[in-house]
Amino acid sequence: MKPATPSYSLLILLTTLVATGPLATDLYLPALPTMVKVFDSDPAAVQLTLSVFLAGFACGQLVYGPLSDRLGRRPLMLGGMLIYCLASVGCAFAANIEALVALRFVQALGACAGPVLGRAIVRDIWGATDSARIIAYLGSAMAIAPLFAPTLGGILTVVFGWQANFILLVALSLAQIIAIVLWLPESNVHRHSATLNPRLMFRNFGLLLRDRRYLGCLSTLTLSFSALFAFISASSFLLIDRHGLSPQVYGLSFGVVVTGYLLGSLTSGRLVRRLGSGNLLRKGVWLGAIAGATMLALESAGVHRLSAILGPMFFCTAACGLVMPNAIAQALAPYPTLAGSASALMGCTQMCLAALVGAAVGNTIAAHSGALAIAVAICTGFALLAYLLLIPRQRDT
Repeated sequence: MKPATPSYSLLILLTTLVATGPLATDLYLPALPTMVKVFDSDPAAVQLTLSVFLAGFACGQLVYGPLSDRLGRRPLMLGGMLIYCLASVGCAFAANIEALVALRFVQALGACAGPVLGRAIVRDIWGATDSARIIAYLGSAMAIAPLFAPTLGGILTVVFGWQANFILLVALSLAQIIAIVLWLPESNVHRHSATLNPRLMFRNFGLLLRDRRYLGCLSTLTLSFSALFAFISASSFLLIDRHGLSPQVYGLSFGVVVTGYLLGSLTSGRLVRRLGSGNLLRKGVWLGAIAGATMLALESAGVHRLSAILGPMFFCTAACGLVMPNAIAQALAPYPTLAGSASALMGCTQMCLAALVGAAVGNTIAAHSGALAIAVAICTGFALLAYLLLIPRQRDT
């Protein structure tokens, strides 16, 4: 099989595919309070549409990764996006909150193909050396989606209703399916039939988890993302209900926070060759821990202004922009023949913990507005601890 070659058009397509998950969560965030009223439900039940999406995202990745190591990335990507498109149609016409929760799980099973296979494709095509830089640029370009998605979602919700957000996802997924058929090459030249053996699959996962470097990267990425998802999960209720922001202004406030992720990813992409991905990873976990501690300190001191939330979260997301691409690249670098499985295990663990954190924050935010600051501080603090215990002496690459 002839290896696929890097190109700007391929990079653009991979960016849209990797952004599938963030877009499916961030676009309808301004509609969550509206959906509470429409479905005559409570915030915890509506927030479950976010957490169950992450659960489906986690489960699906464990399947796509090993399958793509055997069958190739392209057919699995196409199948996943077809599932995502059909489930998005169902979400738009859900009759009750129970149906929406179930459909969001199915939607996530399809959507997760984009990120897990997209990262594996980057490792296939760009190799161990350049993958950190490419993943960082993917992350910075991908941040454009959540930067504008809540603002757009707020406008769609006010003008057309909450269903319009899912109808837009259907239209975008149809365009992605066409692009996959026309332009996505097969990148996996290391096919392994044994990866479909369940015993070997778990043996491979065990091999990865026994690697101290992989485990350290997995822990820092998972905890850093969980801090970010705590904000995603609680922000609409906290900013719209508690601070009285309109859905449109909420979208702009959310965009301010996401700008931090964009800047962190851009910084990583520009500096990774000069400073090394290990060095940038270290700076990211320290920045996140300081920002998380500052947010909790302001909450404990009784400072409840909007800036006390958005300011620290800006630096938390900037830290996440530094941590995620470098943790992924360092974790996948030693495993060219297991890139799909290694990416899947990272993605699954990341989403599982984030779903638990999101559900915990969603269930407590109505009674205790400080739940967000506590969750962010705990996640970023443990990310730093995991880094210090597992990968402080790893050579920068």
